[in-house]
Amino acid sequence: MAGADDAVSLVELLDERRHLVDVAFWMLGREREAERVIDEAYRQWFGLSDAERARIVDPRSWLARVVGGICLSRLASPGRDRARVMSDAGDAVGRGVLAEEVSGVLLEALDSLPPAERAAFVLNDVFACAPGAVADILRQSEPVCVELADRARQSLRAQRGLPTSVAEHDAVVGAVRAACVSEDEGVLASLLAVDATAFFDGGGKVRALVKPVHGGAQVARRLLTLLARHPRTTLDTHAVNGRTGLVVQYGRQVAAVISLDVAGPHVVQVWVTVNPDKLRTWNHVGGLL
Repeated sequence: MAGADDAVSLVELLDERRHLVDVAFWMLGREREAERVIDEAYRQWFGLSDAERARIVDPRSWLARVVGGICLSRLASPGRDRARVMSDAGDAVGRGVLAEEVSGVLLEALDSLPPAERAAFVLNDVFACAPGAVADILRQSEPVCVELADRARQSLRAQRGLPTSVAEHDAVVGAVRAACVSEDEGVLASLLAVDATAFFDGGGKVRALVKPVHGGAQVARRLLTLLARHPRTTLDTHAVNGRTGLVVQYGRQVAAVISLDVAGPHVVQVWVTVNPDKLRTWNHVGGLL
């Protein structure tokens, strides 16, 4: 029988399962398949002895690692039917399942990635898992996992972005900056694609958003919240990853770097880096400042 220390609230139980379903859904793209993965993860949990469970300090993290491992195995299965997967994913989104976090377009792009890249991207960018946890699930070193996530980001950008000239790209980025500076939510939303997605990389080091934000209006609102006007804050255009992006400074410190993927007249993806570790190169002596 479980001891008193095993007792948790109903809200915590439901939140834990919802979190695990989110992880599995993002990795697999199918709600029903995600539910089956969660059932298997809990079977493994209850298959442990009392002593083994007692040694697990954070059950939620343990379950998330198990879920990630099961999903990775399923993604690598040669018989997996991608067309059926995407059909189910579209139905799920249509029913409102995870509608605020994901879209059929993004799921389709994710489904085109190799299993390891998709897993690395989802665990790192979508759920901000610790590097060690990602490495455990993928059974790779942390540097290799970083490289896998980078390749996934590049692939997603290539799929969402249409050929855009430097002048067109710079014009859109300049308009986004102006809308952010004037805090004009309507104009900013009009510059974003209807199905735009924003990813916020805090690296677990700052209290940034963990899950991506989906939808032009929602992305505009979250960006303006992040960039709320302050006397010591400035927002300027600057080269980011080889193209014009935005750099936010608080005083003389770079507080955020924003990369924008542009397709035609709209921004389709926003990548916001607020992870202090990744901003070190922007703040070192002789760098931007």
